[in-house]
Amino acid sequence: MIRVGIIGVGTVGSSVVKILQKNRDIIWARAGKQIEVAKGVVRDISKPRDIDIPLTTDPFEVTDDPNIDVVVELMGGVDKAFAIVKRALQNKKAVVTANKALLAYHRYELQQLADDLPFEFEASVAGGIPIIKALREGLSANHIEALLGIMNGTCNYILTKMSQEQVSFDEVLQEAQRLGYAEADPTFDVDGFDAAHKLLILASIAYGIDAKPEDILIEGIRKIDRLDFEFAQEFGYTIKLLSIARRKNNEVELRVHPTLVPKSQMIAKVDGVMNGISVIGDVVGETMYYGPGAGGDATASAVISNIIDIARGGKCSPMLGFKRPLESGMRLAAKERIEAKYYLRLVVEDRPGILAKIATIFGEFSISIESMLQKPSSGDLANLLLSTHKCMEKDIQKALHELTQQNFIKEEPVMIRIEE
Repeated sequence: MIRVGIIGVGTVGSSVVKILQKNRDIIWARAGKQIEVAKGVVRDISKPRDIDIPLTTDPFEVTDDPNIDVVVELMGGVDKAFAIVKRALQNKKAVVTANKALLAYHRYELQQLADDLPFEFEASVAGGIPIIKALREGLSANHIEALLGIMNGTCNYILTKMSQEQVSFDEVLQEAQRLGYAEADPTFDVDGFDAAHKLLILASIAYGIDAKPEDILIEGIRKIDRLDFEFAQEFGYTIKLLSIARRKNNEVELRVHPTLVPKSQMIAKVDGVMNGISVIGDVVGETMYYGPGAGGDATASAVISNIIDIARGGKCSPMLGFKRPLESGMRLAAKERIEAKYYLRLVVEDRPGILAKIATIFGEFSISIESMLQKPSSGDLANLLLSTHKCMEKDIQKALHELTQQNFIKEEPVMIRIEE
């Protein structure tokens, strides 16, 4: 028998308990051992719960219990969670976690602490989609050329509704909060941090690269407007919050930002609260992974799959999938050296000569305009929606800075990168 302790019996933790009890027979048949939840840790032990397991408020009652084989960490956060998981590993417990923030900051320390102990984290990225197993095992013969992911259901829901119903960001955000898709404070989701944590975990498995959230380009979706979707529609794009990893020689681009994506791409067809991840390997080509990225049952499914792997005696050592460093020594590409096409929305004075002035500023930084739309604004103002040919990030940023100094620019320009 495998005895499990769950630290954090909230939505996901409760689902883990219920599924283990409801599907006990098939899980036993697949694992070869019975799996029992021996104890759960909660903040408020007096709160009514519809599960029947022993509860405590002290996580060290789980980490230090000699009768518990697997510690499942579902409490969230970084520092306290790290201390608790570290204690579990020091006590030679196998660990399963869904904590993406913990792994974004401490994954390499945890790998060293775990050594040959099973440390599994499938639920930390894209909920019920087995993307970590796919990268760590199924695609292990490949150099990963690129990875593009929609890994935040809140943002994908908001952008899908804005695209399909021509409504504003604020309107859809309020609806998402009413439906429970967005938190009361949506910062972590809509500003891109949740997706960035997940990208960093996948980048470690794909490339063996150690980067922190502060090291990479992260932008959220708050500035996206209905006009941006009009441009996207006109030129065959949709807008998604994409997590992007791309290998170029010995460097890896890592970035999270709103992106204009051609509607013909598979990733563009992932709508609503669903997640999707496209992985391009040098041997296999493109593979696509789609499914629910959050929610109690979907995340619990991934947690339990890890527990079953441990019960079978399986382990992946080291946890991030590399037995030795890559000879090529992959390193993080500098943000300013990213190359892409760019979309810009400019509110300008509606008078002759303005477009020529904008083109002159772009020309100073070797940027050429590919396409343009003009939409009326209020009074004597106009909305210019334009896209560029491929250029360097440092050049578009310099051009944007120069544009903001011009009297004919009446609002802060909005820029969205284009992925083709």
